[in-house]
Amino acid sequence: MKGGKIDKAMLPSRHVTEGPERAPHRSFYYAMGLTEKEIHQPFVGVVTTWNEAAPCNITLGRQAQWAKKGVKAAGGTPREFTTITVTDGIAMGHQGMKSSLISREVIADSTELTVRGHCYDALVGLAGCDKSLPGLMMAMVRLNIPSVFMYGGSILPGRFRGKDVTVMDVFEGVGKYAAGEMKPADLHELECVACPSAGSCGGQFTANTMACVSEAIGLALPGSAGAPAPYETRDQYAEASGKQVMELIRLGIRPRDIVTRKALENAARVVAATGGSTNGALHLPAIAHEAGIRFDLDDVARIFKSTPYIADLKPGGRYVAKDMYQIGGVQVVLNELFKGGYIHGDCLTVTGKTIEQNLKGVKFPKDQDVVRPITNPITPTGGVVGLKGNLAPRGAIVKVAGMHRLKHVGPARVFDSEEAAFEAVQAKKYKEGDVIVIRYEGPKGGPGMREMLSTTSAIYGQGMGEKVALLTDGRFSGATRGFCVGHVGPEAAVGGPIGLIKNGDIVTIDAVKGILSVDVSAREMAARKKKWKPRKTEYQSGALWKYAQTVGDAHDGAVTHPGGKAEVECYADI
Repeated sequence: MKGGKIDKAMLPSRHVTEGPERAPHRSFYYAMGLTEKEIHQPFVGVVTTWNEAAPCNITLGRQAQWAKKGVKAAGGTPREFTTITVTDGIAMGHQGMKSSLISREVIADSTELTVRGHCYDALVGLAGCDKSLPGLMMAMVRLNIPSVFMYGGSILPGRFRGKDVTVMDVFEGVGKYAAGEMKPADLHELECVACPSAGSCGGQFTANTMACVSEAIGLALPGSAGAPAPYETRDQYAEASGKQVMELIRLGIRPRDIVTRKALENAARVVAATGGSTNGALHLPAIAHEAGIRFDLDDVARIFKSTPYIADLKPGGRYVAKDMYQIGGVQVVLNELFKGGYIHGDCLTVTGKTIEQNLKGVKFPKDQDVVRPITNPITPTGGVVGLKGNLAPRGAIVKVAGMHRLKHVGPARVFDSEEAAFEAVQAKKYKEGDVIVIRYEGPKGGPGMREMLSTTSAIYGQGMGEKVALLTDGRFSGATRGFCVGHVGPEAAVGGPIGLIKNGDIVTIDAVKGILSVDVSAREMAARKKKWKPRKTEYQSGALWKYAQTVGDAHDGAVTHPGGKAEVECYADI
């Protein structure tokens, strides 16, 4: 099949289109307007997370039509379908956020089931929200059929009184309002202008971080992550993605040929170099898991620590995704990392070429400071740091991009839910120097591992962002800034140390040495562990209950099945 004519007898779709016994199946395709020729061509699933839940998704339907045109032009038969999303921005700050991380698994699972059920031969996936990007990439690696991923694009920055703003400014505006530093009319004016178009949140939050990952890991066409959602150039990339997936069928290139250990390391480098979301440390292990590759939080943290931070992007920096697009996009970052010896240039990509080959012709743009040269980084180590210690034996993660203070020692102020912490913050029932601990919000304990942007933004809005630290077994949003430590494991719900600490215990967070510890003796912690009892969540039925029964530790990506290592037969080989 390599590089030549496609043999339908070797493709999964033969099970629904070939031979006399498939006459009933073909009758359904005739009912949908397919011609005999189209029925006997390769079937390419074109999956999007289009919906009206959030601006991240509303252009994906348009882009899918262009992807389908590309598939058709290259001799394939596109079959469009959609799956869910839960958008973090709207789910944030209430019980709805428990659904967010779970949606990643539902996206991967539902895409797998659709492809398996209808025997599609290849996949083009378009996504916009934070969990939909890794969800579709996980499905591609799990199914291992030729696949091309494409990001739906970022939102344009808003303008508020002469400055670029994002939704992060609105979240922090709520804190300023609570502190009496912003009038209701000003907050209303800000909320009306912060998100002026379709697309995902504009800073280097989780969506844009994972969009950069899609190019760095090799599953997306070079340059496809950059253009904002409203730009028509996205349609051209979508059409090219549709054409390229057909070429991948001809070449016999599958996702697991692309997503290797080296490719995962490249992806982690880009997260660190751009000051990306800590959620990258959750999603990269999950993508690796689908390929049967062990690549956990420890591996990610090691790479983060040894990677220069070179892209000055919000929330820790000054610029948004559109600014990086205008100076050449993530390919500029990749090229600088490659020049510095941080990128494996021999990794295969969906172009059929290697990373090094794709980077030929990429030049460092002059007269800009969005991305620094590798010889003059913002800081010599990455924007995200891993932590370990007696408070986090299985690790934790903190974003340090843009931070001036990398060590904090203070008394614990403990809360057993995000709501309790947010209420205390709004009432200013905390002190400078405190370590605000939010626990029982991990993958099992939440369930769902909520993000805490409402709480962190409220603290920043009150002017206390650099004066306290936060610690959770849940997650922090990619838009979070300040000394915020997430993914603490083991989580409280399984008896981890974070579930045993008490108000007043002295906690040390050292992002230079990579330490997260509590000044309590091992004997005292053991005594507390004996008295500890598991807590029952309020979710004893439905999807959240089901998730809590199967989800694993954040250290390994919070995955819910045994992964590629346990696979007996790969779908692509049926």
